[in-house]
Amino acid sequence: MGWILGSSVVILAFLIVLVFHHAQLGCQRVGMRVRAACCSLVYRKLLKLSQASLGQTAAGQLVNLLSNDLQRFDTASNFLHYIWIMPLQAAIAFYVMYRSVGIACLSGLIAMGLEAIPLQGYMSKAQGILRFKIAHLTDHRVKLMSEIVSGIRVIKMYAWEKSFEKVVEIARKKEIDIITKTSYIRGFSLSLMVFTERVSLYLTLVTFVLLGNRLSSDVVFSMAQLFNSVQLYMCIYYPNGLASFAEAKVSIKRLEEFLLLEENGTRAILNGNNIIGKPGTVKSEKATASWSLYPVTDTLTDINLDINPGTLCCIVGNVGAGKSSLLQMFLRELPLNCGKVDISGVVSYASQEPWLFVSSVRDNILFGKPYIKNRYEEVVKVCALETDFEQFSYGDKTLVEERGVSLSGGQRARINLARAVYAKADIYLFDDPLSAVDTHVGKHLFEECIKNYLKNKTRILVTHQLQFLKQADLIVVMNNGKITKVGSYNELSENELSSLYPETTQEDKEKPQVVETAKKLKFVATGDSSPEINELGPEENIEEVEKADDDFTLGNSTEIETNDSMLYSLSLGNFTDSTPLNNSFIFMDTDDPIDFIGSQDFYIVIYTVFIIASILLTPTRSWLFYKIFMNASKGLHNQMFSNVLRAPMRFFDTNPSGRILNRFSNDMGAIDELLPRATLDAIQVFLVMSGILMIVFIVSPWMIAPAALLALLFYYLRLVYLKSAQDIKRLEGVNRAPVYSHISASLYGMPTIRASNAEQMVIKEFDCLQNQHTGTWYMYIACSEIFGFYLDVISTIFLALVTFQFLVLKGENYLSGNVGLVISQSLVLTGMLQIGVRQTAEVASNMTSVERVLQYTKLEKESQEHQPTKNLDKDWSHFAKITYKNPERNWPQSGKISFRKTYLRYSPGGAPVLNDLNIEIKAGEKIGIVGRTGAGKSTLIASLFRLAPIEGTIMIDDVDTSKVRLNDLRSNISIIPQEPVLFSATVRYNLDPFEKVEDEVLWTALENVELKGVIESLNQQVCEGGSNFSAGQRQLMCLARAIVRNNKILVMDEATANVDPHTDSLIQKTIRENFKNCTVLTIAHRLNTIMDSDKVLVMDAGRSVEFAHPHLLLQKPEGHFIKMVKQTGATMESILRKVAREDYKKKFILKEK
Repeated sequence: MGWILGSSVVILAFLIVLVFHHAQLGCQRVGMRVRAACCSLVYRKLLKLSQASLGQTAAGQLVNLLSNDLQRFDTASNFLHYIWIMPLQAAIAFYVMYRSVGIACLSGLIAMGLEAIPLQGYMSKAQGILRFKIAHLTDHRVKLMSEIVSGIRVIKMYAWEKSFEKVVEIARKKEIDIITKTSYIRGFSLSLMVFTERVSLYLTLVTFVLLGNRLSSDVVFSMAQLFNSVQLYMCIYYPNGLASFAEAKVSIKRLEEFLLLEENGTRAILNGNNIIGKPGTVKSEKATASWSLYPVTDTLTDINLDINPGTLCCIVGNVGAGKSSLLQMFLRELPLNCGKVDISGVVSYASQEPWLFVSSVRDNILFGKPYIKNRYEEVVKVCALETDFEQFSYGDKTLVEERGVSLSGGQRARINLARAVYAKADIYLFDDPLSAVDTHVGKHLFEECIKNYLKNKTRILVTHQLQFLKQADLIVVMNNGKITKVGSYNELSENELSSLYPETTQEDKEKPQVVETAKKLKFVATGDSSPEINELGPEENIEEVEKADDDFTLGNSTEIETNDSMLYSLSLGNFTDSTPLNNSFIFMDTDDPIDFIGSQDFYIVIYTVFIIASILLTPTRSWLFYKIFMNASKGLHNQMFSNVLRAPMRFFDTNPSGRILNRFSNDMGAIDELLPRATLDAIQVFLVMSGILMIVFIVSPWMIAPAALLALLFYYLRLVYLKSAQDIKRLEGVNRAPVYSHISASLYGMPTIRASNAEQMVIKEFDCLQNQHTGTWYMYIACSEIFGFYLDVISTIFLALVTFQFLVLKGENYLSGNVGLVISQSLVLTGMLQIGVRQTAEVASNMTSVERVLQYTKLEKESQEHQPTKNLDKDWSHFAKITYKNPERNWPQSGKISFRKTYLRYSPGGAPVLNDLNIEIKAGEKIGIVGRTGAGKSTLIASLFRLAPIEGTIMIDDVDTSKVRLNDLRSNISIIPQEPVLFSATVRYNLDPFEKVEDEVLWTALENVELKGVIESLNQQVCEGGSNFSAGQRQLMCLARAIVRNNKILVMDEATANVDPHTDSLIQKTIRENFKNCTVLTIAHRLNTIMDSDKVLVMDAGRSVEFAHPHLLLQKPEGHFIKMVKQTGATMESILRKVAREDYKKKFILKEK
């Protein structure tokens, strides 16, 4: 009979293992599918959002929604069904207990029920409320990080690292405080799970004795086993199910909030299906439109416009006049408040900010359209891209990197234009594409592309260049959101146009290079990039999958007090003695009839002591554990953020933003919440298993040998699993980053995507990326399940050995109580080992996140940058140490700049981009810097700000800048950068983040740039990226920053991009008045803005080829500068020569007289 019962126990245990793992894998697969479906739903919703909704949706929020909120479905799928299983299990257990001990079982079940239902329910509700707060706080922090990564170049050049570090530190503190609270609740909840079964068993047995009954081994054995089973469901799975349900509810609520955002109006008219007239007709009647809903502020008012097919319509107006908004209204992006807009035919659109995605140049132009060789070659020719393709080693197969670091602004704009032109459409909308190119290129684009190649199409062109208006069929003049004049060039008076553009009535006027940030969409797997052209020929680099250093510990990232560690160790030690071992006092001598009544009281007293120890030490252990982990998490985040913020620019050029944000969202989320929970569970299981094995070995020493063999088998199995699981987890992380990059970057190209009807194409690409990630995730959970199955098989074998050895070794005279104790604890071992394995796997998985974060904590900081040796062919590791010194308080006092044998290269082993530069700039001189695309103009500025390692010497006021700390250097140079970046904060913060300047000074600066009337208050909120300001207004805000900083050196890097000539004139006037005693370096393609400079520096291939007053340079018949002037046309050349001659006469000839 014993063999039959023993075999039944083993067989049933094996069947439970078999069924459990198949069911668990099925549940995880369901959770994975739900998460993937929700991610797809989020992306499809994103493509339908209105511009107002997009303005409320930051890239960081979407990343957090996908990485943290939707991932809760993976966890919830494991535990939700235990919410209905637990009551059934409890009812069955109660029935069996009642038959065994009668009414005494109620005391234990009531105690366990109170803990499981009301107490755990309350804590789950509290965790749900806190989870909602955490989600919003994490949203805010990741949004900040997204902005910082996007605007890192500007932050570095302004030396604003400390200010942003403080802002993120405050956001992180608020977040970690709430996470700590929910961690303490979770720790207390786990403590209840641990000792509730012991307390319930204790209460049942004590009640049984108090009712006058006598304990026996069969009673204790059956009660212990039943409470073990009930505890597993009632105190572990059920509370986890409630917690998962609460967290899933929060995630669903946040998902619901996103899905209920306002969608864009119907755009069926854009695909040509609703023809209201001849294709190419654009008509609006009393149209009024607004970006904001509450309160309604009209962006465009009473727009009446009728454009016939084949018309070339030019839209002109000052900064903020509503030109771009008019195009957005035609695209149905700007919602109508009243009136009517009718568009007949297919629309193609080229955005003001060049928008590229990570793929080849050809793919960027085709944008999902079929490749037609003749048409493609014609488009490349009329868009002036042939020369650029010849410069690339792989031609149009050259890879376009994220953030466009491999392309100049002009190249980005021409590729952006080529994409719009290649698409066959009836109506072409061009938002100021000519501002990005040189004069002769702009003339080529207008005449060959817009005027001739598209001559039979309707073309609506926003432009600031008046010389092209003579060739327009229709001119629309806008001001303050209204159309003030409509007509041909002859119909509009010269006074009307000249008043709009007081300095632009000359022919062949040029426009500076575009400085807007090129927005990118990540359609392919993320690859490393560099400031040099990355070709598609070589294999694309992806995020390193190799394992990093193994010697990382949480202790490296935080300081743990010695007392805390000692107390924690003591708690663990005492706890080990008070968990599985305490049951041994109940089983001991229960079959011995000698003096049992006397000894029974003694053992109950001892058992009571252990129960009290469990109740006291377990919560203390959990509290200390989470305290240590939260300190570690806080330290890791702060160290990672500090290192990222101070990393060299090359780090940001070679790492896509999605990859960086993944560290701060998904990885930090795992370290904050998932890793502590899994680690504590794993420690708990290890201690319980140790106690169980100790009991087994004490009762039956014969089990040591087979247990050692099974442990060895387990060890090798674990080695195989961990290597595979960690590699798969790293692969999963690599495949996850492109998904986030794709969805976050899609925000910026939404008008282009929708205007091109490319939604299905980008959805297909998103689904492809998500399928790759889902495949690696399923591989990971399947690997985890099969490992868990093998472990449970090992546990079942151990159970069989334990059970049958008592039958085989009958002569050993084992006490029945000891036999029951060992078998019951071995049964617990099977389920407990399974939980432990899962948590161990979870720990190993989440330690990958720690590993990835630690990689970023070891980034080289800019402040530790070393001066390279003179041999440029050597690696940058051969740097000489520099002893930095603090400059004088008012340095620089004059603004004298010297470049002496200066070289700069962006990558180790790469060719110098700045090559042997030797120039002297006197204090207070105004220097114009010109040169063709890629000549090294912006690189010269990068060397001045030490954005990359340099060879040679740069002196400012006779101080070697390589020996000045970066913060001191950059904070004493003002810049109006290529990218007019604004941050989502107040106007005051965008002008003066350190709050060192009085409000009066800020208002004066805004008044000087004519923004005082636009800004209502210094506390007015700026949207992410400054989207509530026009591109020109953002540039003026950057000029106001420079005025506020009031430094002796000012750098203008293509600072007049996307502004009309009137605003350009305002900028020049403001600079002359506010920086007349300062040294000013101006990079520009608009030559008339630098013809009155003291000197002009002509750059070519990273070298200084000419450097003198513009009048003197014009005396060289074969010079580089005179060739550039001649390219502007005869009329403009005459004007430029006159300006240079008069300025030279004023500064030198008259001054000498």
